[in-house]
Amino acid sequence: MSRVVVTGRIPDAALEKLRAEHDVDAWSGPESISREELLRRVAGADAIVSLLTERVDAELLDAAGPQLKVVANVAVGYDNIDVPACVERGVIAANTPGVLTDATADIAFGLILMATRRLGEGERLIRSGQAWKWGMFFLLGSSLQGKTLGVVGMGGIGQATARRAKAFGMDIVYQSRSAIDPTIAAELDARRVDLDDLLAVSDVVSLHCPYGPATHHLIGAEQLAAMKNSAFLVNTARGPIVDEAALAAALQDGVIAGAGLDVFEREPKVHPWLLELDNVALVPHLGSATVETRTAMAVLAADNALAVLRGERPLTQIS
Repeated sequence: MSRVVVTGRIPDAALEKLRAEHDVDAWSGPESISREELLRRVAGADAIVSLLTERVDAELLDAAGPQLKVVANVAVGYDNIDVPACVERGVIAANTPGVLTDATADIAFGLILMATRRLGEGERLIRSGQAWKWGMFFLLGSSLQGKTLGVVGMGGIGQATARRAKAFGMDIVYQSRSAIDPTIAAELDARRVDLDDLLAVSDVVSLHCPYGPATHHLIGAEQLAAMKNSAFLVNTARGPIVDEAALAAALQDGVIAGAGLDVFEREPKVHPWLLELDNVALVPHLGSATVETRTAMAVLAADNALAVLRGERPLTQIS
């Protein structure tokens, strides 16, 4: 039996699959595993099932040893994994795309509604116990019908978000490294534009691009200034795609109307200015947070690890 190290708590369905074939050492503490404990536990591991909270780098791979065959990440994003370091050591890396598409698109569209209709602001008012009274101009928001959604990164999640927007009567433009399938483009009536044009015409900009050096602070002060002052920014991708300080300043100064964030630049820390603003909806990285989705993610990661340990190709290989 091979030794599998799981770096954090995952659903029992995935653990049971792993334990049926291999010796599993799974961290089950209430807090995230410490770096020191992680480095100690991975020694001698044949497979690592990692969470996005753990950094899989050269130090960790070397601590595991030359017998390590696979790192199976329980996430679609893999910016926590040093892929070149894995390739250099002959370690296969895998992720979990696809299974969290709808759950993340739901959160993206939920944030669009929260931001444009001022739902977070309204709930805070009720919970605070402040007196309020219905009025014609009380907490007026912005409608979505006939407005334009700009999708940055038109992969599976971007397309699923666009479908939801289409059902709300929105027009779709998108920016992506490559054009989407013509059939899908026709279904969504989606038009591909460059980022500058997207920012200029969109009433809501929703970020779904992968994170890496090319997309670090893709949205900063210059890009925010290029948006309509009535527009909203939503980020369910990765926090550092947005310059959080620049966003906070733009929201404070009325450069854009509002924002909805599920991810943060220095997660779990949030820029203190954002916490003081009513025109931003903030949720704690809930994109994939449904029982069904998190279970599917963990099971897919387990299947990826098991495949490699059997000498097979994983279902969703990164490298």
